[in-house]
Amino acid sequence: DPLIQEQALITLSNSAAFSVNQDIIRNLGGLSVIGGMLSDCVPKVKEKALNALNNLSMNIKNQEEIQVYIVQVCRNVESAPLNSDLQLAGLRLLTNMSVTSDYHHKMINSIPCLFHLLSEGTERTQIQVLKVLVNLSANPAMTRHLLRAKVPSLLLLFDNCINRDILLRALVFAANLKKNMNNEDGTMIQDQYSEHSIFSTLCRDSTPFAQKLASLLHHPDTEVKEQVVRILTQ
Repeated sequence: DPLIQEQALITLSNSAAFSVNQDIIRNLGGLSVIGGMLSDCVPKVKEKALNALNNLSMNIKNQEEIQVYIVQVCRNVESAPLNSDLQLAGLRLLTNMSVTSDYHHKMINSIPCLFHLLSEGTERTQIQVLKVLVNLSANPAMTRHLLRAKVPSLLLLFDNCINRDILLRALVFAANLKKNMNNEDGTMIQDQYSEHSIFSTLCRDSTPFAQKLASLLHHPDTEVKEQVVRILTQ
């Protein structure tokens, strides 16, 4: 009965908010039980399973077991209705699972999907996507994969009228990529990046981006200005 499954998953999710229970649930074999429900045909069951795994993923040992479901979580995010609770639940779990760089490689194939959601999603979805992208961009091994992504609408995020939480995270994302590019050993070959790629926006045809940054230097938020300066001085 999906309703019973849903209530059980809510109970496990609430229990997992306490660290001692995170270990108990793992030791009882609960992670594989919950992970198995990511393939359920009922969206609400999948959503509640993602919420439970999200709370359980606050624990490093649990992450070691949960990482086997990352590809499935990415599929759930891609197939879920745009801006749905199911999609947001998947993005929240990917955020937790990308805090360390250990499992970033499992998310590479979903980078185009993340940028699609960034372009098409509501502000709530955009913020959650950017949390994942900021985590990925902090890892130098992910730089080329992110720079290859085609995101024609990326410049729209760097605007004074954009929601502050979105703008700040977009700036941190760009600053991380610029930092990683500067730390490269000179092997960054421009020809491998197409028009409308993030590389093209940030580096090759960077005049519009530079103009956006210059405008943001007058933004009222201190953290926003700090990130703009961080980009400009790299």
